[in-house]
Amino acid sequence: MGRAGSGLHLPVLRRLRTAADSAHLFAPVPILAVDPHRRPAATIDLRPVSLAEAPRLADPADTVVHLCTPPTERAAALDTLGRLGYRRILLEKPFAADAAGLDELLELRERHALDLVVVAQWLGSRLTDRLRAALASGAYGPLRTIHVVQRKPRFSRTLAGGGHPTAFDIELPHSLGLCLSLAGSGRVTGAGGTDMVIGGQVLPRLGTAWLNLQHDSGAWTRIRSDLTSPVRERRVTLELAHGTLIGHFPGSEADAYARLTVIDHSGESTELLHDDSLSTFLHRVYAYFAAGGAAAGAHHPHPDLAVNSQVVRLLDQAKTIAAQARDAQDRAAQAGNARTGNPQAGGTPADDVQRRAAAAR
Repeated sequence: MGRAGSGLHLPVLRRLRTAADSAHLFAPVPILAVDPHRRPAATIDLRPVSLAEAPRLADPADTVVHLCTPPTERAAALDTLGRLGYRRILLEKPFAADAAGLDELLELRERHALDLVVVAQWLGSRLTDRLRAALASGAYGPLRTIHVVQRKPRFSRTLAGGGHPTAFDIELPHSLGLCLSLAGSGRVTGAGGTDMVIGGQVLPRLGTAWLNLQHDSGAWTRIRSDLTSPVRERRVTLELAHGTLIGHFPGSEADAYARLTVIDHSGESTELLHDDSLSTFLHRVYAYFAAGGAAAGAHHPHPDLAVNSQVVRLLDQAKTIAAQARDAQDRAAQAGNARTGNPQAGGTPADDVQRRAAAAR
């Protein structure tokens, strides 16, 4: 379960199981909840069980598993599920923590003939659908740049841990997948980030993250994520030859409206879109599984699996580039201290983070 399972997936599943257009996708039995860390409370529609009990209560062949473990703990859980006979599995983003972890999960997919789907609701949101339609129409000319800003305060959750190694693993899987789906494949040309500092405690690589991506199509992307911001914002700006599209995704699960602003030669227009993207995404995924899913197992994966795999590989490259940049900054600072004869002039952890933030900007 965890936060993603109990706080995000479960409320959506409860709505879908009673909605007129989706109730037929679900069996009228309680949801089985497995949480090795904290047993959830039983309700009329939720039954806490152990993983060993679950196959006896619901046939693995007809069951969809929501695997909400952190990416660093996913391979062992996925292998266990495959050995128990589960094939239809939803994985929380990111698909994996790095390229090596991705290769391990893809090998498990082949070994157990798993039908894997990564939870990437931005790829199925109404706002994304509108952006895709605008690009496909050609009304605003070719795409030149994509600029994504993701900001939110994430202090308490970061202090509590949760398995995300860096800020690259938290918000960027959503935005990078979006950019790849809009502009096609590409390569990372620059990346960086900063630590989070709370009361003198340094949480390495969990403050900010940014990357630049050159797409094979000629467009380029700039993504900036700040987990130390006092405000929430999820904004994407598409600059085209003859217009600009500005989209704001819902800031959290507390609201379900997105906003699209179009600026072109005729002026500016704005509209609100009801965009409960996780509900839309899960509805589509359950319909996909109900229709048979991957007809030939691992040899015909879910259509979005390739994009989500590319997201992991590009983020792995971005982390390497960011780490190299940090090492270079540290070496330069040490050399400067040596020249001034003050090897202890490193300052406080907060001073160090401020220097790195300035370098990143």
